[in-house]
Amino acid sequence: MRRWVLVAAVALGGCSADIATFSEQRDMAARWEAQNIAPANYKADLIAYMRTYLNNPEHVRSASLSPPQLKTVGPGQRFVTCVQFDARDSLGKYMGVKVGAAVYVSGKLDQFIDRPKQAREICNDAAYAPFPELEKLTR
Repeated sequence: MRRWVLVAAVALGGCSADIATFSEQRDMAARWEAQNIAPANYKADLIAYMRTYLNNPEHVRSASLSPPQLKTVGPGQRFVTCVQFDARDSLGKYMGVKVGAAVYVSGKLDQFIDRPKQAREICNDAAYAPFPELEKLTR
């Protein structure tokens, strides 16, 4: 008899854990979605970041930018702007056009993805427009 009581307790305990896990997952998904706020100043945020990201922020060429779009990043969707640019290295040599994905959380720049394969995958359908603000960047 004790054995059956123990088996029943374990079985019922497993059910409550599944319910708690489902509830936690639902809450986590709701928090994730609540942070999907379209960035209002995405260009200014990206310019400020690029000033520190680039070894030589002057004389960037072939700069273009896509408007913010919801794209799958990590476990869900985030607002992302894609940027293309050709910047110089610390010796002044142009390195070729590079693609990056700026990820926004709660309307602010949170992450910049610059790994070529991952950035190109995220930005494969981006609609780019000229980004002269990046080309005019100074130190």
